[in-house]
Amino acid sequence: MNATLDLLRTRRSVPPAHLAGPAPSPEELDAILAAAARVPDHGKLAPWRFILIEGEAQARIGRVVAEAYRADHPEADDKRLALEAGRLAQAPLVIAVVSRAGPHVKIPDWEQVLSAGAAAMNLIVAANALGFRTSWLTEWMAYDRRVLDALGLDPAERLAGFVHVGRAEQVPPDRPRPALAEIVTRY
Repeated sequence: MNATLDLLRTRRSVPPAHLAGPAPSPEELDAILAAAARVPDHGKLAPWRFILIEGEAQARIGRVVAEAYRADHPEADDKRLALEAGRLAQAPLVIAVVSRAGPHVKIPDWEQVLSAGAAAMNLIVAANALGFRTSWLTEWMAYDRRVLDALGLDPAERLAGFVHVGRAEQVPPDRPRPALAEIVTRY
């Protein structure tokens, strides 16, 4: 097998709480984002974009997340609100992958949504190829309009997910994967 296939066959998600710095350098980040943007994109629409959340921005969006949570859960204690505020601050870098799928005369929105998913996966593979580890999560705030507005998403945009990027001292053991015989049909 070659190194690319080996990476794809052995890649694992690492929980954000287990991701530490340093974050990718500017050059590494440019390489990761360039790879993320090189996905199937019927019609050359670029139906996705990326929002980088790092440093003070993590605390800023964390305050929005905690306030939205408090508004929906007035019984939440300070410990829970701190947990919510820190969701996007565990890894040194979080990249929000935004789906900009929309009506088009030739390209169905489904293809555009899939392209955003492919961009997120390319981002993950590129980061892992450079020695980083990742975790792709959505959680409740990916669907909360208050959080999406704070991140600058237009009403028609959706969040494909938050990709947490950092270094891991340990990679967790692999989870059970389906046997190919269970998921492959020969026609």
